[in-house]
Amino acid sequence: MSQLVDLRNEIDLIDNTILELLNKRMGVVKRVGELKHTTNQPIYRPERERDILNRLKLLNKGLLSESAIDAIFLEIFAVSRNLERVENVAYLGPEGSFTHQAAESRFGANSEYLSMKSISAVFKTLESKRAKFGVLPIENSSDGIVGETLDLLGESDLKIVAELQMPIHHSLGTTCQHLSEIKKIYSKDIAFGQCRNFLSDYNLENVELIPIESTAKAAKMASIEPNSAAICSSIAAKLFNLPVLFNNIEDNTNNTTRFVIISDFKTEKSGNDKTSILAKITDKPGGLVEFLKDFQDLKINLTKIESRPAKDSKTFNYWFYIDFIGHVDDENVKMVLEKHKNDIKWLGSYLQNV
Repeated sequence: MSQLVDLRNEIDLIDNTILELLNKRMGVVKRVGELKHTTNQPIYRPERERDILNRLKLLNKGLLSESAIDAIFLEIFAVSRNLERVENVAYLGPEGSFTHQAAESRFGANSEYLSMKSISAVFKTLESKRAKFGVLPIENSSDGIVGETLDLLGESDLKIVAELQMPIHHSLGTTCQHLSEIKKIYSKDIAFGQCRNFLSDYNLENVELIPIESTAKAAKMASIEPNSAAICSSIAAKLFNLPVLFNNIEDNTNNTTRFVIISDFKTEKSGNDKTSILAKITDKPGGLVEFLKDFQDLKINLTKIESRPAKDSKTFNYWFYIDFIGHVDDENVKMVLEKHKNDIKWLGSYLQNV
């Protein structure tokens, strides 16, 4: 017993030292925030956070895994940002949604969050200065591009300042003890499609499927309604004290959503950047090939190209959403954007896969 007491005392002393060092770090952070405030510099610098995490992982010689380092220091970063300046984060969906989960993974549990019912509401909240950052889905590996996010980026002066990719795992939550007791299942329509094989394999295809606006609301409904269930995230189930019968019920185990963080500032170069644009291509034979050749000639690597209907133009039939490697301040990127300045809307340059 005395050995256990000694070990606990040792832990207490280490915790005291950690607290002292964290407070010392926050003192330096506060001075940095004061300097940034005088020059109106952005508080959120994903490239700086990435560099810190990479450096710490290289220094790590102990038992902490890389994911543990990420979890601990991302929360420290979030507390630091709030100390520098409290800035709201708007996100699509209710508390417990996948977008909320994505937002917390970057801004921490202690940030101030605003839940928005629509993508357009997130944009309006940032444009009215009620929030500094917005977190939105832009692409899913199973269901493709989120058109509304792209369309509103094309209309707004807000820019993409960061991206993150998050695996999307669905759970079946219910207060029922057995599957045979379930008479209805709540979820978002897209989630039903992503779990079609599970519903069939477990003889649930004849149960009433009720689509609602979010998987988080589905969890809430199933938590209070007898003989019901929800396809939702494990976080939403936990939030509403909904027991989970099965985890990871999605058909595609590699189902991933790409989220973007939007704001009103331009990010600095990090050396590992991606740029997103919308481009208008003249409707003529070879028009797209001519446009893309300029990127090839300047050795710019395109990572994505997808067409979008040009709703407000009689001259052009399509906008093309394009991602490529590089930053808007790179010389070769400057050249191609300048050449096509009347045909390109720059959506942002940002650190890849934060």
